[in-house]
Amino acid sequence: MRQEKTTLIVNKNGMGNAESELSLKLIKNFLTLTIEDGSYPTYICFYAEGVKLTTEGSPVIEELREIEKSGCKLLVCKTCLTYYNLLDKVEAGTVATMVDIMGAQQNSNKVITL
Repeated sequence: MRQEKTTLIVNKNGMGNAESELSLKLIKNFLTLTIEDGSYPTYICFYAEGVKLTTEGSPVIEELREIEKSGCKLLVCKTCLTYYNLLDKVEAGTVATMVDIMGAQQNSNKVITL
């Protein structure tokens, strides 16, 4: 039986098209429920403003670290980190190239954008 591989795409500093406070509350809730459920994706790819969630001061660092401990690979776009001057502020995940992010998507049976 083939194992199902899922990639989550996080390209916003939060979840959904809402005000910042609500968007951050939604992503925190989503990640907390993911941990409680134990249904971890294979990869979570962060790019554009989504990279901010993986850096110093993010309200979801602890959740991301817990998810990373499960074996889920957190890929954080180096180009985006550089653009936002956050390359030295990453606290969860692995700094990755767009080739790495594309590989995760191509290696997955399902790709979900949050």
